[in-house]
Amino acid sequence: MNHSWATGGSGRDVEKTAGGTMKHFTTEEWIDFVNQAVSPRDREEMENHLKEGCKRCREAVSIWQRVQTSAAAERNYQPPADTLRIVKAALVSANLGGQRKESRSRISVLFDSLLQPVVEGARSAATDARQMLYRADPFQIDLQIEAKPGSDDLQVTGQLLDLSNPGIAGKDVNITLSNLRGHVVHAVSNQHGEFTCDIKNSGDLQITFSSPHGEPIVISLRDALGRLSQDDK
Repeated sequence: MNHSWATGGSGRDVEKTAGGTMKHFTTEEWIDFVNQAVSPRDREEMENHLKEGCKRCREAVSIWQRVQTSAAAERNYQPPADTLRIVKAALVSANLGGQRKESRSRISVLFDSLLQPVVEGARSAATDARQMLYRADPFQIDLQIEAKPGSDDLQVTGQLLDLSNPGIAGKDVNITLSNLRGHVVHAVSNQHGEFTCDIKNSGDLQITFSSPHGEPIVISLRDALGRLSQDDK
C-alpha cells in the first residue's frame, strides 16, 4: 500500500493512502482526550479514529494513559522531606545531570518512569524499559529505553515535538547516541519526529540533539535501566 504525508490546516498529519486519507491527531489533543478535556463531538471522532486501527495514535494514547496513572499515584505519595533532600543532592552529583549544568534552564524532566514510587512488594527497581519525557526548548522529547531480548543491546526510541510550532513534529534533527564506552550511533528524526537507535549496553547513555538555536541539547543518563545494584558493568 502506498502512503504519503502532508500537514493539514489544523496542524495534524494527513496520511494519504490508496483508500483515501487519514488524519492523525496531535500530542496535545491526545493529552486532552486522556484527561477528558475534549468536547463530546471531538471525543467521538477520536474514538472512531482509534477504532480504525491507527497504530501510531493508539501508542500515543497508551503512553499518556500511563503518564496519567503514574501522576495520579504520585499525588498520593509524599516522601519525607529529609529523603527528598538526599535524592536531590544525589541527582546533582550524579551523571544524571551530566552536561546539563550549562543548559539546566533549557532542559526539564516532565516524567521518568524510573523515578515513580515503587509498588509495595516489588523486589527490585531494575527494569527492562524506561519511559521519559523532557522539555528542552524548542523541543518536547519523548524517550523510551528498552533492553533487547537475547542481546547486550539497548534500543532507544523517541519522538520530538517542536514546541515553537504546536502540533508540528521535530523532523530532520540530527541525533547522536553514545554509551560513553566508545560506541557511537547517529540517526536523523523522520517526518513525524521519530527515531530509533540500537547501541551496546554499557549501563550509561548520552543522547545529543542538534538544535536550531546552535547549542546542542545533551541528555546524560547514568545507569539507564536502574541495574547497577545487580549488574557489574
